[in-house]
Amino acid sequence: MNSQEPPLLELRDVECTFQLGGQFSRRKRTIHAVRGVNLTVRRGEVLGLVGESGSGKSTLARIVLGLQPPTKGEVYVAGRRLDGFAPRELARIVQPIFQDPYSSLNPKWRVRDILALPLNLHKVGARSEREGRVEETLRRCGLDSQFLNAFPAQLSGGQRQRVAIARALILNPDLVICDEPTSALDVSVQAQILNLLHELRETMGLTFVFISHNLAVVDHMSTRVCVMYLGKLVEQAEAATIFAKPKHPYTSILMNSVLTPEPGLGLPAVNTVAQQSDNSAAGCSFYPRCPQRFEPCATVEPRTSFDRGHGVDCHLYRSSTDRGAAVRQVTSSASR
Repeated sequence: MNSQEPPLLELRDVECTFQLGGQFSRRKRTIHAVRGVNLTVRRGEVLGLVGESGSGKSTLARIVLGLQPPTKGEVYVAGRRLDGFAPRELARIVQPIFQDPYSSLNPKWRVRDILALPLNLHKVGARSEREGRVEETLRRCGLDSQFLNAFPAQLSGGQRQRVAIARALILNPDLVICDEPTSALDVSVQAQILNLLHELRETMGLTFVFISHNLAVVDHMSTRVCVMYLGKLVEQAEAATIFAKPKHPYTSILMNSVLTPEPGLGLPAVNTVAQQSDNSAAGCSFYPRCPQRFEPCATVEPRTSFDRGHGVDCHLYRSSTDRGAAVRQVTSSASR
């Protein structure tokens, strides 16, 4: 990869808010789904995006796909602003693989028509070329030509997801957004789909943003990992680094919360205070649940600090000068 080449995907201070309520007696609320996200994805990477349900992962995916405009900030794809792409032009570069193959395929269409639709819309090649490309892409995804005339209802869950993967790759995109692509499948099928995605990435030179709450899946697939909590990126690093030595208290709790058959191991201690759904309080968003919180956390929002490519959004890892400034800010505010 050329070091001068811009990132395939870049997000700069991206925010996304939604308004709820405001009718009749309901109080109007602002929900901060994504808050100040900055990240880059280079060609050939697999960026794993992890976090609890409601952390903003899927909203971030919708923003990158052009399905949800950000409230604030800028998104760049291959060095160009996202809002400068026409929808069909963006579809040639970025494609999604959705979670549920049972609802992402048109039940009234045969497999050959599902795969041919993107080629027809983009007027790719002559009719004979399209038919050949449909068959070749389906074969590459592990299904032979006998499935071309099948309807989705005649396929198993794993076969449907292979068709969904083939549809995403039929236009040879550069970036594929995988939003929980195996969570709706049987465990026995998940490994097959993950191995297929890994093989396709190698042979086609793909770049993935891989969204999942399954840490084992992210560890298996990703070259780099970002951890989200209440709309913010709280930690980001190379996959091997973040799984071997997580820094943010939330990441540590996530890593230690995976159930194992070992008796008596238990779960890590964590405050069970409910997440603040409006996410508008000052200070660290993880403060109500953090077992390592201290004085500045409640009122001073932390800033991401980087050490050899390992970014963490936590007061514990600020320099002694910055931590002292945070404490002085708390003391000054209390004395007013």
